[in-house]
Amino acid sequence: MSLADSLKSLKEFDVNDLDVNNAGIWPAPIKAIVVLIIFGLIMGGGYWFFVKDQYVQLDRVEKTELDLRKNYEEKAYRVANLEVFKGQMVEMEETFGALVRQLPSETEVPGLLEDITNTALGSGLALQEVKLQSEKKRDFYSELPINIRVSGSYHELASFVSSVAGLPRIVTLHDLTIKPTGGDDEQLDMQVVARTYRYRAGE
Repeated sequence: MSLADSLKSLKEFDVNDLDVNNAGIWPAPIKAIVVLIIFGLIMGGGYWFFVKDQYVQLDRVEKTELDLRKNYEEKAYRVANLEVFKGQMVEMEETFGALVRQLPSETEVPGLLEDITNTALGSGLALQEVKLQSEKKRDFYSELPINIRVSGSYHELASFVSSVAGLPRIVTLHDLTIKPTGGDDEQLDMQVVARTYRYRAGE
């Protein structure tokens, strides 16, 4: 049968005439179409019930592989740099120890107040108040706020701030306010909170 005859018979064929029990006498084009449909259903069903789950599992395995590879690379880096990390740890401990030694003990606080007083007077300032406030406890140290009120010229105030920063003990300045005294001699009043720190070993 030629292609033209097959197309002609396909056009003249009525789907209502199909009889499943007599599938052997169906026209060849109809048989081919039915075979293709059945083949497509089999392939689609096979993919849905078997191959799809395999792809999902493959994606999961690939993700696990990437995580394991990253974990391995991180651990390999740590092992390769273990000696460097140990050296850095020793250096950090030495730095921490040096910083802790800069924290005054409770018995040294009066000496620190005297240092601040002498620094203010040495800068040419008029000292109005140097007063220790209540201690504030933190994790491993305590903050010791000191209220300071002084007056003097701009350069004298700057010299005082610079000298306090250069003290051998850790002292930080906070809540600094400066305002004119109200006179004609360009004098300024400065109020500032100096915070020093005490190490709370064993408390």
